[in-house]
Amino acid sequence: MKKEDCFYLGKIVKKYSFKGEVLAKLDTDEPEVYENLDAIFLDLRNNLIPFFIESSQLHKSELLRIKFEEVDTEADADAIMKTDLYLPLNLLPKLEGNKFYFHEVIGFTIEDVNFGKVGTIKAINDSTAQALFEIDRDGLEILIPMNDEFIVKVDRNNKTIIVETPDGLIDLYLE
Repeated sequence: MKKEDCFYLGKIVKKYSFKGEVLAKLDTDEPEVYENLDAIFLDLRNNLIPFFIESSQLHKSELLRIKFEEVDTEADADAIMKTDLYLPLNLLPKLEGNKFYFHEVIGFTIEDVNFGKVGTIKAINDSTAQALFEIDRDGLEILIPMNDEFIVKVDRNNKTIIVETPDGLIDLYLE
């Protein structure tokens, strides 16, 4: 399994018991969706390795307590500490309407209601306080905040996102 065929689910953050159980911080608004998984991929030395889950349950709402098969001691748990967790993309719940996964809209065209075609989404920058569409307009980079109030429509069939940005925002990049 390759990383590009998977999505980041979270990270193992600490040991839970002396029997090899660990706690994972999940990167999701709905951790309960992932409570009864059979297996999960761990990123060990840049290789995704499948680990089978003996049992798992939510712990204090945002953490998932996991007991992996063949991880039976504190030393076993130490070996997988701080490891990133991944699942295949086909396990992502389908989103509808104006909701989307970041990876899903790469390559979509952005059109502004007033400006017209802006360009193509080449990446999503979520390292800032507010996530940004990174748009390529013939070699020029344009950044548009991923603000729900700006997004008019996500058209999956035509791979287009219609936005309505404040006057002058796009022009800032064109001067």
